[in-house]
Amino acid sequence: MRLIVTPFIVAATATSAFAAEGGGFPPFDSSTFGGQLFWLAITFGTLYLLMSRVALPRIASILDERQTTIDTALTAASTAQKAAEAEAQALEQALVKAKTNAQAIAIEARAKSAKEIDAKRHAVETELSAKMVAAEASITATKAKAMANVEDIAKDAVSAMIEQLTGKAPTAAAIGKAVGAAGGE
Repeated sequence: MRLIVTPFIVAATATSAFAAEGGGFPPFDSSTFGGQLFWLAITFGTLYLLMSRVALPRIASILDERQTTIDTALTAASTAQKAAEAEAQALEQALVKAKTNAQAIAIEARAKSAKEIDAKRHAVETELSAKMVAAEASITATKAKAMANVEDIAKDAVSAMIEQLTGKAPTAAAIGKAVGAAGGE
């Protein structure tokens, strides 16, 4: 704390010494204006030369480099954006083409499967139709065979009934006459 207070004490002592001499604050003393203006001009000139020859060219080169970097980056970004947009458009066109191809393949597959199904259905219908014709022929043949046997069966049945009722077997001519008369009705 003593170190901090000491400069303030020295400054206060020096200010009171100037005030005691009657000079006041030295920069406002009119007897020192000439020297002050001389040193102001030398200091200003030196600072101006240093700034114009050393500091400002460095700052200008840094700003130019920065602007060049920014312009290069903006150009690269613009180029990249255009390339990305072109890629997106190409991708979109490829997607549309792929969808169209997929639809064409689906339509072709449906048509092919419909043809195969129709061919199989036609083959099955033809096979079933042939089986039906064969079955009808078989039924007709069986019916004809059965009908041929019906007369014999009827004669046997009539003979058996008459024999049961009368106790004696009828003649074949009488049975044929009776079955013929019953079949004619």
